[in-house]
Amino acid sequence: MLQQDSNDDTEDVALFDAEEETTNRPKKSKIRYEAKHPVASFFHLFFRVSAIIVYLLCELFSSSFIACMVTIILLLSCDFWAVKNVTGRLMVGLRWWNHIDEDGKSHWVFESRKASSQESKTVSEAESRIFWLGLIACPVLWVVFAFSALFSFRVKWLAVVIMGVVLQGANLYGYIRCKVGSRKNLTSMATSYLGKQFLRQTTGDDQPS
Repeated sequence: MLQQDSNDDTEDVALFDAEEETTNRPKKSKIRYEAKHPVASFFHLFFRVSAIIVYLLCELFSSSFIACMVTIILLLSCDFWAVKNVTGRLMVGLRWWNHIDEDGKSHWVFESRKASSQESKTVSEAESRIFWLGLIACPVLWVVFAFSALFSFRVKWLAVVIMGVVLQGANLYGYIRCKVGSRKNLTSMATSYLGKQFLRQTTGDDQPS
């Protein structure tokens, strides 16, 4: 499905079948609380929590601001890539990305597994909670750090904190659009299409050019 706005397009497609083999695993009791992707769950929290810890403690162990800044930015960059491309796909069955076509238009693509009974079992409820908790809590902390750095006049740290807000906030925004926005695409498309058709007919703009 494709929803076109004035400056971007939104597309919902089925997630590629890279992980469909997990549906053939033997069933276990309490499957909804099973850790299906422990490595992904670990790295979903590792990079973002490590960046916060380094930010809070780096001045106690190092006097080099450059070394601290580079370490934090590397951790934030690794977190952005891992969450956007790996952990979201494995832990909640969602993925978002953006590309620019030849005409210069921005296309937002939201991918998700089909909501069939078999495929829905590939997502663990416990991992889903871990995913969303880490995705929401860490950007909130970076916003708190931004206000703290601003009001305490730690100007040199402000750029690092803003980087944390931007990178982790981008993933949060993308997955919220993917989770919530995709459910409304069909209604929005139908409403937009009918509204445009009604407007064209009432204004007489449906004549061939």
